[in-house]
Amino acid sequence: MTRRQIAPYGAWKSPVTADSISGGSIGFAQVELDGEEVYWLEQGPAEAGRVAIMRRAADGELGEAIPAEFGARSRVHEYGGGAFAVRGGAVWFTNTADQRVWMAEPGSAPRPLTPEGKTRHADFTVDAGRRRLICVCEDHDRDGEPENLLLLVTFDGGLAKLHRGRDFYGAPRLSPDGKRLAWVCWDHPNMPWEGTELWVADLGGDSRLGNERRVAGGPAESIFQPEWSPDGQLHFVSDRTGWWNLYRWTGRGEEAEALCPMEAECGQGFWQFGMATYGFTGDGDTVIAVAERGEWRLCRLPSGENTPHDI
Repeated sequence: MTRRQIAPYGAWKSPVTADSISGGSIGFAQVELDGEEVYWLEQGPAEAGRVAIMRRAADGELGEAIPAEFGARSRVHEYGGGAFAVRGGAVWFTNTADQRVWMAEPGSAPRPLTPEGKTRHADFTVDAGRRRLICVCEDHDRDGEPENLLLLVTFDGGLAKLHRGRDFYGAPRLSPDGKRLAWVCWDHPNMPWEGTELWVADLGGDSRLGNERRVAGGPAESIFQPEWSPDGQLHFVSDRTGWWNLYRWTGRGEEAEALCPMEAECGQGFWQFGMATYGFTGDGDTVIAVAERGEWRLCRLPSGENTPHDI
């Protein structure tokens, strides 16, 4: 029989420890599809803080996409996120230890694409046809505030500063044909859930932007998750009505249109890179996460309709 113990408030030693609660928990983030393969970030208690990139092959085999001496975690804006991208079996990632961009191709050891230094990288969009990627870069190699910019990185290690001059950047997204780039930017004192701008520009093979234009956003409008649909139309979430709703911009000069206006939230605060609340299906529909009266639900918006249906 266990002997009864009496102790003052706050001095009683609980048999429930932090390890017993969290010892078996595993964290998951940033799910990405590459053909029939699925990739995601995974952090387990036995990894001492390391974040692995996991892969589930088409035949169901599970394994890590990068060696154990590497980890995928970005520190851009400190909150990080958007630490890897995948295309055709190749993986690009921000290595935790040095914050450099690394590339891991099938059958080869990872190799760095950016030099050692005081830069951090996140939120990749891959331009496989031109063997390059675009990401957010945070440069700490100066006194005072770090410089944020959009950086173009070629697969052989070439670098080009694609856009600079704003305090913060996020969500660079390349159109399916590779000819246009969309991105979000904002300035002090705004936070990304208060006032941001969505820009689009033409992008050629010479690594220069042209015909820049603001599509949406401003000091009192927050833009979240710009994405190009497979047919080349730009989608994004805006809170211009007081609710984060989904919009579409076709690029033919007209204003963006609300796809399914509702008094509910289809977005969230842009705390980290890589956050998403909607995606496109292979048959042209859109799947949306909707928050209403404190609860999230998953909906499907059929192509050509403006009423989402619960899944």
